[in-house]
Amino acid sequence: MKVLPFTMLVPDDKSVISEHIELPYFYQYLHRHDEWQITYIEKGEGTLIAGNDMHAFRSGDIFVIGAKLPHLFKSNPEYFSADSNKTIKACSIYFNPNGILASLFNLPEMKMASSFLAKNKHGFKIPAAFTKNMVTKMFNVHEASGVDVLFNFLKLVNSLQDLNENVEPLCSEMYSSNVTENEGMRLSKIINFITENYNNQISLEDVANAAFMTPQAFCRYFKKHTGHTFVSFLNEVRINDACKSLISGEKADCISGVAYKAGFNSITNFNRVFKSIIGQSPRAYIDTYNNVSRVSYVGA
Repeated sequence: MKVLPFTMLVPDDKSVISEHIELPYFYQYLHRHDEWQITYIEKGEGTLIAGNDMHAFRSGDIFVIGAKLPHLFKSNPEYFSADSNKTIKACSIYFNPNGILASLFNLPEMKMASSFLAKNKHGFKIPAAFTKNMVTKMFNVHEASGVDVLFNFLKLVNSLQDLNENVEPLCSEMYSSNVTENEGMRLSKIINFITENYNNQISLEDVANAAFMTPQAFCRYFKKHTGHTFVSFLNEVRINDACKSLISGEKADCISGVAYKAGFNSITNFNRVFKSIIGQSPRAYIDTYNNVSRVSYVGA
């Protein structure tokens, strides 16, 4: 079996790296890199695991991921089925303010931009109201060549710092991304096992065995590196999946069907866990989403 690195090496032959991809699904392993990453989800749905938190993503979202933050864009299960004709499409920009661009970010004119990145060190999600403008600037960087890449990159960074307080952090400021390479590879394997099997009945013993650890050692290790117990992390993954199913544009599943599909074997337990994580019942969550969508449609 090929051993996959936890720390990914981004090519250093350019000051700013960009890519525009279309693949069956996103890279499915937890990883990190020294560069900041800005990713526009042009097409695709799934869950972003960033540090010790997770966020549903869908087409149109833009995420800014801090340097060295362990992260994973996990595509929904249907992208991995053998007969799937689904694909993902995304545009990403990578840059390192402490590497090849250090001289640029140390200029007096870049003080505000550097302060903004330092203040939001783990990254954030771009608010929906700003995504259209940001997408244009991202593609301007990707399609440019020569010195125009830097000119367009500066305009993109300027748009970021203009967001000020209007950002949603990807994870707690207290999260520490100080993880060794070996620990990161083990953590990646654990999270991959959970995200591939969450809709089945998996136990603490199952995931501990997958990590070649005793249950007691696994509990200590997982809590230390994620801030979650195994059960709380598993519940968040399942509820994240349930939220997407409840508001999907496809034919609506009944709530009990969504619960069982996400891996819960009791509708009572599902309702209790859902409310503890989301803050409202599944039915109220659907109603809130529908009301917001209706208001947005009327205002369009």
